[in-house]
Amino acid sequence: MRTMSATDANRYFSSLLRDVARGEEILVVARGKPVAKILPFDSASSERGSARVALLERLRGQTPTGRRNWTRDDLYD
Repeated sequence: MRTMSATDANRYFSSLLRDVARGEEILVVARGKPVAKILPFDSASSERGSARVALLERLRGQTPTGRRNWTRDDLYD
């Protein structure tokens, strides 16, 4: 993983994005402290997508509870 100052990341942002698109990971530091890690996007291993699928499967497996004897208008009296 390459380290780059925030100033240089800002100055060479286009070049930085090209390097990331090729698979490189870049750690951005400001005043010697890490502030960001820039990595290539991998949609196949997206945690958010798999979490969404798991949540929807769990919700489909649950039985509805409670009665819905109200209307939308009842909510806005």
